[in-house]
Amino acid sequence: MLASIEEKVFQLRDHIQARVPSGPDLHGHAAVLLALTDEPDPQVILTKRSANLSTHSGEVSLPGGRWDETDPSLEYTALREAEEEISLPAECVRMLGPLWPRTTRWQVHVTPWVGVISPDIPLKPNPGELDAIFRVPLSFFFADPRIRTDRITIDKRNIYLPAYQYRGYEIWGFTAGVLTEFLVKILGAPIGHRDGVPMRVLG
Repeated sequence: MLASIEEKVFQLRDHIQARVPSGPDLHGHAAVLLALTDEPDPQVILTKRSANLSTHSGEVSLPGGRWDETDPSLEYTALREAEEEISLPAECVRMLGPLWPRTTRWQVHVTPWVGVISPDIPLKPNPGELDAIFRVPLSFFFADPRIRTDRITIDKRNIYLPAYQYRGYEIWGFTAGVLTEFLVKILGAPIGHRDGVPMRVLG
């Protein structure tokens, strides 16, 4: 599966890179790392944010955060935040390239980056930011075992995103959107509209 991912990301890299924000001032921008383990069924590294945080507390997210004035690029931001949050050294990540920039419903502009890591690398949550680190096999999402669909309004457009439950962790919202777009556009996963599941409307 990783070979297919690498090939597709390479094919799209220049096209997507042209959309990635750059420049000396990237205030209002952020980056996340979609880290995949190097194994036949790659697993994506996800985190559960600390219940004590003032924003998005207890939510599942990808490692990442806001651009800092000392960051030379958003790729650097993703790697720096991953090291701060989950103790993942930047030199242990084989970066493949960016994915499509997205805007959250809080108007933060986020660029995801795909990287490959060893499945054996030890990861440790930053106790000030995270309550847990966990992994989900990509194959889990291919069956689209969603528990509901969320309708989110961004820039006056309705966006429909699946929400998943995996071993007690709820994966929804922005994180589910990044994963779904990656799975559909890079791997051709059959994730689309589904009837027969609850819908939640978010502002």
